[in-house]
Amino acid sequence: MSIDRPVTIIGGHGKVALRAARILSEAGATVFSVIRNPDHAGDIRDAGASPVVADVEALDVEGLGEVLRDSGTVIWSAGAGGGDPERTYAVDRDAAIRSVDACVREGIGRYVMVSYDGAGPDHGVPEDNSFFAYAEAKAAADAHLRDSGLDWTILGPGMLTDEPGGESIGVGEGRREDRATSRDVVAAVVAAVLRRPDTVGRTIEFSDGDTPIGEALTRR
Repeated sequence: MSIDRPVTIIGGHGKVALRAARILSEAGATVFSVIRNPDHAGDIRDAGASPVVADVEALDVEGLGEVLRDSGTVIWSAGAGGGDPERTYAVDRDAAIRSVDACVREGIGRYVMVSYDGAGPDHGVPEDNSFFAYAEAKAAADAHLRDSGLDWTILGPGMLTDEPGGESIGVGEGRREDRATSRDVVAAVVAAVLRRPDTVGRTIEFSDGDTPIGEALTRR
């Protein structure tokens, strides 16, 4: 499955997003990276992508549609960064949901959501935990994407690290007990699923591991 239409990454200055942009651009894809801060444009260009300055938290569905128009694939890799529950809901839930609706509106079929291992309505995070707002937000955004009619893939990496990553992951019982997952690995999986039509309609939870990504993605 070739990537013959532009890929737009929302949250383009994130560590995973920059790595994914580099992998995709080096493979010949046209990549646009949506960023809020224009000062980050140079980092985007260094990764081989074209910067698009837009505040997804502030844009409505129509405005997001204008940003995403002509994309073949949208990758959600944005996040509020935790700390403020109100902003977490505004970005990780509400803006993500609007981006899905914008893709439906614009006829953009493919959508990849970077979520986390364990996301869902039964996430089990107590309300007094600082992670609760994020867990609730991701559960809602993921559910909306599943119901959207888009060709979706939801990725659920474990605890993110900046350790060097290779081309292998752990899925199912092969996941690490501590769920440690290199951001390098997450970016590689993001790029890999775009070429894999068999990943459409799937939630893939993974960590660092010993199974080559291509082989691991065949497992359900």
